[in-house]
Amino acid sequence: MHWIRPLAVLGTFGLLTTALGCTTEVSGQARMDAAAAPLALTEDGFGIVAGFDDAPAKIEIFTEPQCMHCGDLQFNYGDQLAYHITVGALQVTYRPLTFLDQTYDGYSADVANAMFLAADAVDNSAATGTQLQRFVHELWVNQQPGGPSFTADELRGMAADAGIPHAVTDHIVAGGEAVDIVEMDDTNFDLLFDIDRVDTGTPTVFDLNAEEKLDIYDVDWLTELVAS
Repeated sequence: MHWIRPLAVLGTFGLLTTALGCTTEVSGQARMDAAAAPLALTEDGFGIVAGFDDAPAKIEIFTEPQCMHCGDLQFNYGDQLAYHITVGALQVTYRPLTFLDQTYDGYSADVANAMFLAADAVDNSAATGTQLQRFVHELWVNQQPGGPSFTADELRGMAADAGIPHAVTDHIVAGGEAVDIVEMDDTNFDLLFDIDRVDTGTPTVFDLNAEEKLDIYDVDWLTELVAS
């Protein structure tokens, strides 16, 4: 797998124009129980929710698989997101978009569909919220903008690195439609547009409690969110 590094590349559709900075500080109050972070779909079926419902901080992340700044976000904060999900400090809802695809079944659609396949329970096996976050991290830091979709072996390797159960990994690799991509894109874009009708782009991180867009140019945004 190749690894991206923070870049400042101008994309389309209002993508961020400054690379996100790194931060290594991790905070959060660990849960006293040993329950695994749950994984579910949003009520509308077009978002994937990773984490406990009683998490004090809740965010939505609008992300496009070919958006390099979305890759920067995962590179810089993916491990922290996984930690905060695990300890119950944060619940993350992913809302994928596919506006950089040239066709309805392109690279971004394939990656988004793989995310929803990872959220399916198979033969009494299910991924956890933490594993979903790690899978998203793997998908985005190994992204191939404008390139071919991931091969079965690449998907299997990333799912394994994320700790996803074998039955669910096989389900991801086998493919199959897990979500209506067109409806997902329309629904998630409408939600994104309602958040910011001027600078409408990805990645956008929305604080569901405060009902405001977070400033991810601030390298301490995540640390401050879970500490508040």
